[in-house]
Amino acid sequence: MPTFVSRMWSTTTLKMLVVPGGILLAAVAVLVHSGWLTLAPQAISFLYYCSLAGGVLLAWRFHSSRILFALLVLFLAQQATAAFSSAHAAPGTPGWTALQAVAVLVPLNFVVIAIMHERGLIVSGTAPLGMFLFVQTVIVVVLCNTSEGVSAVPARAHHAAAISWPGYFWFALGVAGVFLVVRALITRKPADGALLWSLSAFALSVYFLGTPRISTAYAATSAVILAVSIIETSYLLAYHDELTTLPSRRAFNDALLRLQDPYTVAAVDIDHFKQFNDTYGHETGDQVLRLVAANLARVTGGGQAYRCGGEEFTILFPGKTMSEVVEHAERLREAIENTEFHLRNEDRRQGPRNPGQRVQKQRDQGRSDQDRRIQDRRQSKVRKRARTGDAIRQLAQSKPAPALSVTVSIGVAGSTTEKPHPNVVLEAADKALYRAKNNGRNRVETAASVRRRSSAKTAGIA
Repeated sequence: MPTFVSRMWSTTTLKMLVVPGGILLAAVAVLVHSGWLTLAPQAISFLYYCSLAGGVLLAWRFHSSRILFALLVLFLAQQATAAFSSAHAAPGTPGWTALQAVAVLVPLNFVVIAIMHERGLIVSGTAPLGMFLFVQTVIVVVLCNTSEGVSAVPARAHHAAAISWPGYFWFALGVAGVFLVVRALITRKPADGALLWSLSAFALSVYFLGTPRISTAYAATSAVILAVSIIETSYLLAYHDELTTLPSRRAFNDALLRLQDPYTVAAVDIDHFKQFNDTYGHETGDQVLRLVAANLARVTGGGQAYRCGGEEFTILFPGKTMSEVVEHAERLREAIENTEFHLRNEDRRQGPRNPGQRVQKQRDQGRSDQDRRIQDRRQSKVRKRARTGDAIRQLAQSKPAPALSVTVSIGVAGSTTEKPHPNVVLEAADKALYRAKNNGRNRVETAASVRRRSSAKTAGIA
């Protein structure tokens, strides 16, 4: 539990939660309430529809059904509250009924969208939620039409700026907000963080309905946050590995362009990784990759780990010399070696049972009935033994799976006057990695080791 909590509240997780939705909403709030936003209401309304249309186009282009439905919910809410103005502020009017329905349904729909699995824009994945929104729309329309004949307090006695919201509105908003915060911290996906900040912007737009200019600005912000989340998701897919969540090779290549002397590179490779895949299957291999990547993400010394392909990882230490990095590399190796890894109690490599039965059956076709009866009695004895063997194997499989040892080999090389270019340093780190493999694996080797051994041999000859 402490590890889970620390993972949720890590600096990286909080940064992913706040950026960019929280910063964008805070910036708009400063512009709106400081008086710096001098655009006319018509211009702000135009920006709202532009952001809504842009978000829909991005969601369609990147097959993001969740963001598309969230934008649709915001659009339906805006249409439902468009009739609500200072002239229709009295309780019991259609505008008031629509506003109350929207204030509860939007948080509910955002929670449902957050729970959804992203399945793209296919009919089987989008039809249920589309029908759900259609039913809600019909219910809101029926409620508004029913409230037309209900007597209401004269509209002049009320003003939109003095709305007294019922307690269930704030309760629904609070429950949805807490749920979205927890989900965003767990999944660490831009879409879940965007749903949280978009709902916050929507709540502000509803709260300031008495001031259409401010309300429309927050409504536009709500749509912009959802649209920006699609761009943020695309960036993560391009620059981060989906399996391990570490930065990918493209991010590594960009980081190389920004390196300045001094720096150190550590090449990391999982020992006997092919054996894990061949023996236990690719699913177990993926678990090993995630386990190693989780340790690499916590590397000390200011290093940043990247997955460059397969079981190969690279760690960059900007501003560090090789002597400063060796201790952190050794600490990382020990952390991975001491991490327990247990297999699931599943035999994924079972072969077909009684493979010789088919051949035996073909042989039996040409025999007489008496021979077949004799053979059947023999086979019944064989089946009894097979069932006994299966029972023994099941008892053996029910035992707890032993812990497997996962180790890595690390090669470290630093930038020097002899190796000014990053590619040369990478090559030196790879050579040190191969030397670690040849020397028994589960060890750290440095590019300077060869020079030290050569010097020692020369001194011995002398």
